Amino acid sequence: MKTMFVDTSAWFALSCRQDSDHLAVRHLLETQSLPLLTTDYILDETITLLQARLNHAYAVRFLDRVQKSSLIQLIYLLPRQIEAAMTLFRNRPDKNWSFTDCTSFIVMEEYQIDTAFTLDKHFRQAGFQIKP
Repeated sequence: MKTMFVDTSAWFALSCRQDSDHLAVRHLLETQSLPLLTTDYILDETITLLQARLNHAYAVRFLDRVQKSSLIQLIYLLPRQIEAAMTLFRNRPDKNWSFTDCTSFIVMEEYQIDTAFTLDKHFRQAGFQIKP
């Protein structure tokens, strides 16, 4: 079954009504039918960002939504995936990819996911389709 990977930028825009991309992200999420997959690294990054830019209550609400959702599959990175991300990060000094980006790319490749729900151009640089 096809799945769409969800990145921090999309989670943040969805959670923050003041974000300029909030409506587009919300519309896409409400109208798409693919199951959603995200990782523990993305969860960590999103919760940290929500707490820093908004407040603790926003971060907790996001965490609660992810934990209660039957539509979101949360993947916990395995040591071999982290090692692969380390290798990718080391081998791409020409890109400005974060380590978390690299973990996402490894998971997407392993799960054969070609589309990311993200506002981050790095996913396109890595060869993936992006939405919105």
